Amino acid sequence: MSKKFLTDVIAQSADMPAAAAGRLAADIIAAIKGQIVETGRFTIPDFGAFVVREKAKRTALNPKTGEKVAVKAGATVRFKASPALKEAAFSGLKKAKRKAAKG
Repeated sequence: MSKKFLTDVIAQSADMPAAAAGRLAADIIAAIKGQIVETGRFTIPDFGAFVVREKAKRTALNPKTGEKVAVKAGATVRFKASPALKEAAFSGLKKAKRKAAKG
């Protein structure tokens, strides 16, 4: 999903100008970011959850030289889909496979 897609959906649904829908989409994205920064988690029911995961420092291997390289500790944001989203995606995949087999 892109910001433009979100803007288009908001503009169509609320029957508002694209510029106002763009500002609203930006505000929604900023609110989600703020919640993730503040609590380390953002959940949308029946969709999924964004969760901050910490990564410990570790030693990796440079594939080109074979040399060991130290990797700093850090954090990443992961998305975990809800059971409802997983089921919807799976049923959509099955429909697409059936359609492809027919045609």
